Amino acid sequence: MADTAMPGSADSADSVSSADPVDFTDQLRSTAPVPVPVPVPGPASAPEVPPVRGFEGDDPLDRAVWRLRSRGCWDDAAALLEPHSVGHASAALRRAALLVERCMFTATGWAEAEDALRNAEALAGDDDERGGAACERGHLAYAATVLGVRDRADEARSALGRAAALLAPAAAGRPLLDFRRGLMAEHVADSPDAARAAYRRAHAGATAQGDALLLSFTWRHLAGLALRDGELTEARHGFAESLRIREELGFLVGTAPALAALADAAPEGDADRLRAEAARLFRLMGGVPTWLADHLTAAPAAT
Repeated sequence: MADTAMPGSADSADSVSSADPVDFTDQLRSTAPVPVPVPVPGPASAPEVPPVRGFEGDDPLDRAVWRLRSRGCWDDAAALLEPHSVGHASAALRRAALLVERCMFTATGWAEAEDALRNAEALAGDDDERGGAACERGHLAYAATVLGVRDRADEARSALGRAAALLAPAAAGRPLLDFRRGLMAEHVADSPDAARAAYRRAHAGATAQGDALLLSFTWRHLAGLALRDGELTEARHGFAESLRIREELGFLVGTAPALAALADAAPEGDADRLRAEAARLFRLMGGVPTWLADHLTAAPAAT
């Protein structure tokens, strides 16, 4: 999310074959995800990136929260953090972020997310914490808008703008903020050029921080813009990278959308197989994310 060009092109056959459907059933019983090497957009001679991470920290609580989150068990993950979120701003913000993500994937739980956000906002004690809370509020308002629950676009813009004023350029939360401003530009303002610039800033920041999960989102959305421009090779490469990262991290709740996105850029035979696997995994995950049901045979989704 500040490189000046799309990620380097890959051979289309390699891109599609790298995402051949696999059986995810065993991953539902797996332990914590493993780190994944993530390629950097640009020439092959680009320097190596720092080791990536798929979850916050390395202690038992962090791992347990990640395992639940990655399988779409946001309520259970938030419950683990609840005792720590009383009087602790960082834990309160993490809990709020989980419940906001649940809204985006399920279109439910809005009141719980609002309550958690108010708690995080009340506990925030510095600009990073206040900026992080504002970023989550902006994303919650964005989710309500794009999912058709209620038009909160003005609130989303205001909150994300407030986050941008609070978070320093090198702050840990800046890449995520850039990504979410890209979502607003693409799916609310219908400004693909502004969205591309924001996604590239976020991609660069996520690469520098070794944030593999965020990279899976930036690859996917940059690829979606490439597909919109008719750049099939770049689109296939980006979608395949997003899928690869999510598979290797064990981010099961986001794997069906990644399969469906790659199918939109794949040749007909591959597209059918990818969509079939996306549908199978969607059912395995209990119909989450809910919006995917209407997108398995349509354009890439807006999350």
